[in-house]
Amino acid sequence: MAKKKSKKPEAATETPKKRMSRKAFDKRLEKLQIELCRLQAWVVEKGLRVVVVFEGRDAAGKGGVIKRITERVSPRVFRVVALPAPTEREKTQLYVQRYMPHFPAAGEVMLFDRSWYNRAGVEHVMGFCTQTQYERFLRICPMFERELIEDGIILIKYFFDVSRKVQEERFIARARDPRKHWKLSPMDIESWARWWDYTKAYEAMIQATDTDYAPWYRVAADDKRSARLNCISHFLSMIPYEEIPFELPPLPKRRKRGKDTPDRVSFSHSVPEIY
Repeated sequence: MAKKKSKKPEAATETPKKRMSRKAFDKRLEKLQIELCRLQAWVVEKGLRVVVVFEGRDAAGKGGVIKRITERVSPRVFRVVALPAPTEREKTQLYVQRYMPHFPAAGEVMLFDRSWYNRAGVEHVMGFCTQTQYERFLRICPMFERELIEDGIILIKYFFDVSRKVQEERFIARARDPRKHWKLSPMDIESWARWWDYTKAYEAMIQATDTDYAPWYRVAADDKRSARLNCISHFLSMIPYEEIPFELPPLPKRRKRGKDTPDRVSFSHSVPEIY
């Protein structure tokens, strides 16, 4: 009697991670944003200069995490830099020249929503720079960043990494939502078609510019909520700070109303109260 063939054990499958609820996300984000306010006070008190670079795939959520970082802090301390395409004049300048006016002074944190790494990404892939310019950038960039750090700037670099499937889902969501149409530029659409070209370019970029003094930190971004919390938590861990006690100033007594002061300010026009 022939023996029955034993079935091979099935390969173990990884259990998909359950998405964090909105309530849990908001609760954790609130705690991190309190710490961001404490960090802000420390940066101002100590006169620190901080540069944070946000790079990565299109639709990976860079703008979302920047928004959560800046929601509860001062725009005079945490400043976002999102430069448009270079003008004809800027194209003739030293490449990093257009970025340098946006570097921080004492007590400032500059958040670069894309940065000088455009040359290693979109400019290289789309042919907006020459091969010589591209190779020169990869060679000089580590030296440039070393100079920033030796001058006292704290430089932190994040790369938001998203899968092809999730990127496609987010592109489709943008196409369906009129509030997100502005996010679908021709360059964004082209990045989908050139996924593997960008993969090759980003690999070369990381290999050439990931240094011990200015390393790249990958942010797994398929889950937006987790990516935002993980990135903010890591950012806070990168700058040693202490809580500076906040002393609430006493409210002075209001001065008496003058005889010629009206009950309220008069306006000729008002916004209609529709809602």
